[in-house]
Order: sequence, then structure tokens, then C-alpha cells
Amino acid sequence: MATDYKAKLAELNENNKKVFKAAGEAGNGFKKLHSGAIAAGSIDTKTKELMSLAIGIVIRCEGCIMSHTNSAIKAGATQEEINETVQIAILMGGGPSTVYGGKALAAAEQYFN
Repeated sequence: MATDYKAKLAELNENNKKVFKAAGEAGNGFKKLHSGAIAAGSIDTKTKELMSLAIGIVIRCEGCIMSHTNSAIKAGATQEEINETVQIAILMGGGPSTVYGGKALAAAEQYFN
């Protein structure tokens, strides 16, 4: 049975709300850091999301993969750009990145539809 990445992303987002509420100022600080880091500057937001996706794949963070795949698509990333991001992650992360890169591609397929 295929993983329902849309449902898993919704669950992740709900859990993150609980974590940030429980974390208080630390949670607010992280959200502010995230917003500032991902905002367009010399590097556009789409590219930053793709970079974050590659890192998520390499560090084997499924939640990061789901979130940054979705955010990259919302920022205008194409399937081809996600494919190339997975290629770079495999280059830098080796064999395990093929497993987590597959998760990114499966999630992207669902998010595009």
C-alpha cells in the first residue's frame, strides 16, 4: 500500500502546532528563524526550499522531506527540479539517500496531483 503523503503532511503540521505551543518562546524563535532563513534574498525561496529538501534527504528526516517538498512545489519548483535535487542528495548522501529520495519523489507525485 502506498503511503498517503498528503495525510502524513497534515498530521505533521498538526503535531508541529502542538510542539511549537508547548515549546513557548523557543518554538516562536524557531518559527522566526525558519521564516527569516527561507525568505527570498540573494537566493530565491524556491531554491532555498530545494536546498532544504536535499538536506532533509541526506539527514533522513521524513518530516523535513514532506514539508520541504510541498513548500518547494508551492514556491514554483517543477518535477524536474525536484528530480535534480534528489540527484544531488544521492551524490552527497550515498545509498540511504536513494531510499529517502524515493520518499521525496513519491510525496511530490501526490502533491502535484
